[in-house]
This record gives sequence, C-alpha cells and structure tokens, in this order.
Amino acid sequence: MSEPVTVTNVSRGRTLGTRIGVADGWWSRLRGLLGRPVPVEGEGLLLVPCRSVHMFGMRGALDVAFVDREGAVIAAYHALPPGGRTRWHRGARAALELPSGTLRRTGTREGDTLAWRRDTEAAA
Repeated sequence: MSEPVTVTNVSRGRTLGTRIGVADGWWSRLRGLLGRPVPVEGEGLLLVPCRSVHMFGMRGALDVAFVDREGAVIAAYHALPPGGRTRWHRGARAALELPSGTLRRTGTREGDTLAWRRDTEAAA
C-alpha cells in the first residue's frame, strides 16, 4: 500500500480522513481491508482504480463513496454491511472506504467533489 493521504470534501470544506491508505496495485486492491481491523475515525482506504466493492469477510460496516476522474462523488453507500456489495459503477475511477457514519457526519453526498493529497505534498 502507498503512503497514506488526507481526503477532503472540497464542496463542503470537510475532512473525511487524514490516514487514508491507498491501494493502487493489483495485490493491495485485491486484499483491501480484509484481515484488518475496521477503520476508526480518520482512517480508511482509497482503491484506485475501482468500480465496485464487496464486503465478504469484513468485520464491520463501512461507508463507501465512488468518485469519477474529476473527483466527483457518483455514488455513496452508507453503512454497507459485512457480506454486502455495491453495484458496478461505469464512471468510477476510485472507491473510498470509510468508517460507518463518516459520509453522514461530513455531509458528503453525490455531486460533491473530493480531493486527496499526501502530507508531503502539503509541505511543498
């Protein structure tokens, strides 16, 4: 997995997480959060590329947001339960998996724009 990123909802000026792992390789995307503790506030996983996710083998519910190439949220799933799965989203570039309740707490919904950056990019 790549160095963690901070993900912000640019449309609402809210931070969704500051310790979001990036799964951008074949193996890291396949593994995802399997076998890992359920993320807590501030944590999560950004899967790039990704058009659908499943929750088989997961220990707890997650919020999932799918974003297109411009970072626009094209689908949002609240508290997707273990064993569940999302639809396949043709226009999705990435999926953001977050602790259950994060999307509601931050007001994140379809049409919002998300942006992510590594903390080293902020210092540059």
